[in-house]
Amino acid sequence: MKQYGLGPNGGIVTSLNLFATRFDQVMKFIEKRQNASKYVIIDTPGQIEVFTWSASGTIITEALASSFPSVVVYVMDTSRSTNPITFMSNMLYACSILYKTKLPFIVVMNKTDIIDHSFAVEWMQDFETFQDALNQETSYVSNLTRSMSLVLDEFYSSLKVVGVSAVLGTGLDEFFIQLSKAVDEYEREYRPEYERLRKTLEEAQEKQKREQLEHLWKDMGSVCVQGSTLAGTDDASAMGPSELILTRGTLNDEEEERESDTDDIDHEGKAMRPESCPSSHEIPSLFHPLFHYLDGL
Repeated sequence: MKQYGLGPNGGIVTSLNLFATRFDQVMKFIEKRQNASKYVIIDTPGQIEVFTWSASGTIITEALASSFPSVVVYVMDTSRSTNPITFMSNMLYACSILYKTKLPFIVVMNKTDIIDHSFAVEWMQDFETFQDALNQETSYVSNLTRSMSLVLDEFYSSLKVVGVSAVLGTGLDEFFIQLSKAVDEYEREYRPEYERLRKTLEEAQEKQKREQLEHLWKDMGSVCVQGSTLAGTDDASAMGPSELILTRGTLNDEEEERESDTDDIDHEGKAMRPESCPSSHEIPSLFHPLFHYLDGL
């Protein structure tokens, strides 16, 4: 913030962008440690919008998911989600992250040592129970929350939810069970998609390289044709290839002898190719007809 004159959010975004430029080093570190470590935990910045909706967050997520089984763990503060409106806000965040990352997803309701997470699970499973809790709210946003609860009903049905306590360590066994299921889901549904995307990207890059190479050879071919033309006499350069072939045999011996010292067209009717031009066997097959034609001049 001090170096670039930024505010708190600008400082976080800039830090994340700079970190993303060196993320290949993180990938190499993980690759070296993958035989010694079963899990790698990457804690993201606290501001959800910064990581989820920034280009750097997408780069980091996709880089990990393209090489390793990756699972998104959304950690909720259970003690602060007892209000149905706050709970719904958390669920909307979770839903947006799930569809943004397109990866296996687990909701971890932390701080169960303060308050048990069973009330939240009941809200997710029983729509009427959540509506009863919401009826106690009289604010304007409660109407929106009531409508959103209907929309998220399908989202809840396939969501993995675990209650844990980071202080006491309770619920971690269940968390690792859900994590194993999420890894299986990644291998079954997500890895084939990432492999397809990687293959598509490689094919696009290969196509671009071929097109650039073809443009290069075309440019080289035009330079060689121009060089061969400029190397001839003024009279020969003024003629087209057909005229050169037709008139070459009609020149008298005196003219031929006089011009032979300066003419780059040899007596067998072949154009002298500049030394800088590649020979026909060095040119891709696409350009062989062009240089066979030049060799015949």
